Amino acid sequence: MLFSKVPALQLIYDTAPIGLACLSPDCRYLQINQRLTEICGISVEGHLGRSVRDCVPALADSVEQIVHSIVETGEPVIGIEVAGQRADQVEERSWITYWHPLRTPNGEIVAVNVAAEEITERKRAEREIRSARDAAETTLRHLRDIQDSLIEAEKLAALGRMVAGIAHEINGPLGSSLTVASTLQRKAELFAAKAARGDLRRSTLSEFVELVIDASAQLVSNLGRAAERLQSFKQVAADQTEPHRQSFDASELTGQVLSQFARQLQQRDIALSLRCEPDLVMDSYPGPFGQALTNLAVNSITHAFPGGAKGNIEVSVRAAGREHVEIVFADDGCGMAPDVERRAFDPFFTTRRHDGASGLGLHIVHSIVVDRLGGQLRLESKPGAGTTVQLIVPRMAPERSAGDNED
Repeated sequence: MLFSKVPALQLIYDTAPIGLACLSPDCRYLQINQRLTEICGISVEGHLGRSVRDCVPALADSVEQIVHSIVETGEPVIGIEVAGQRADQVEERSWITYWHPLRTPNGEIVAVNVAAEEITERKRAEREIRSARDAAETTLRHLRDIQDSLIEAEKLAALGRMVAGIAHEINGPLGSSLTVASTLQRKAELFAAKAARGDLRRSTLSEFVELVIDASAQLVSNLGRAAERLQSFKQVAADQTEPHRQSFDASELTGQVLSQFARQLQQRDIALSLRCEPDLVMDSYPGPFGQALTNLAVNSITHAFPGGAKGNIEVSVRAAGREHVEIVFADDGCGMAPDVERRAFDPFFTTRRHDGASGLGLHIVHSIVVDRLGGQLRLESKPGAGTTVQLIVPRMAPERSAGDNED
């Protein structure tokens, strides 16, 4: 035996915490310690003088190739992982091995020393980490899908609120028009009956002409208002469902969007003050721009004035230098506590979940302003002192890459 004349070295060899062996050039065991015999379950004595193919046939081809390579090149081979499963064991065990030539004083390679460190626990931990990571990634993808679905639902809900508002705006002038038209129809029938009887007087004709002129003016005015509201709704709704880049006037679009809330604000006794500079032309995305304003309005109405409280909302749109537009949305409502203000733009965060709030309104605003419009926003709020949201957006939105998806 190699260490038979050095008992201390033999003791170290036998008690080493890693597997050790010495193989002859023809792959026979010259030495092996107890730790390495665990790979195949054969005793130390059962290995000595026997070939690798006899003891561990499943690894024989790989071992022979490594040993022959070392004998031919003289170069060590390190970091080779070996996996195997003994017949009397259920779980596969893994080892990382290091192979070095053993030379005589004149440099001749007479054997190959093998060191094998078991890494079964490490491999198991790596598998568990990979499994946990895969599960986490799957969960994250699922949560993102849910978030995307909720965001789309929130957008549709905002569109629904706009539909309710515009229905009221259109019903008013249409109702007035119907009343005027009905009156005109009755007067026309009476006028026709008198004409048929030959009972027309100059005064009757004059009254009828005046009625027709007045009714026509009212019909034109009311139907014009309805058409204007309908066109406004059509434009804003189309922009929100099919967001495309185009030129638009920020002030004009702001007025169109906020007009949809007239009935709701009136019912809640909330005064809206709108101050817009003219000719604020933007080359951007009017749909997302309007969606952000819609969500800010809904947020103020829903959260700033709880319990039917009255109040004021002030919205201003003005130039911010030559290349940007500033939109300030301020209310004098209940305001936010510091911890609520800090988390206001977080997805799914809401203080009104018991009332059905999704916690996505302001998150969508942040996403639109920063990611779509290329702008910035800042929120300031104090309990009892209202909330102010400032949006700074470029007049020319940044170009979107081909891989970006529409909202």
